[in-house]
Amino acid sequence: MQDHYYQEHPEQQQYAAQTYQEPQLDPAMERVRRKMVRLLIISIAIMVIGLMAVLAAVVYKINKAPDTAETETAQLDIPGQAPKTDAQAQNAEGKAAEPLPMVESQLELAPGTRLLSQSLSGNLVSLETLLPDGGTEIMIYDYRQSRFVGRMRLGNLE
Repeated sequence: MQDHYYQEHPEQQQYAAQTYQEPQLDPAMERVRRKMVRLLIISIAIMVIGLMAVLAAVVYKINKAPDTAETETAQLDIPGQAPKTDAQAQNAEGKAAEPLPMVESQLELAPGTRLLSQSLSGNLVSLETLLPDGGTEIMIYDYRQSRFVGRMRLGNLE
C-alpha cells in the first residue's frame, strides 16, 4: 500500500527513507542494549522453566493413583468419632470387625406435622418440625436404640 503511494509521490519516498533511519548508538549504549537483551532472554527462560515445572506437577497429581487405604478409612469413619486403627478394626480372633447391622425405625408424628430440617451426629438425629398448631418442636432421636433422647418445644407456652 505504501509502495503504491511512494510511486505516485517520489519526493515523499526520499523523505520517508530519511525519517525511518535510526542513528547508530554509541558503544556504551550498545553494551547496555546487549545486556538488556541478555537479561530479557534469561528471565524468559526462567519463566518458561518454572511454567514447565508447575505443569509437570499438575500432570503428576492428576495421574497419581489415590491411596486405597486412605479412602477406605475415610468412608468407614463416623463424623464426631475418632477414626479406628487397624488393631481396633479387628476382633480378638484376628478377623476384620463386621459392619453394624442396618437400623430401621419409624417415628410417630402428630397428624399435620411437617419436617423442617434434620441433622445427623453419630447415632443421634435432630429433627426440627412444624406442629399443626403453628409451634416448632426439636426432637433428638437415637436411631440405634430406637428412642427419643429429648424434645424441645419452641414458641408460646400455653
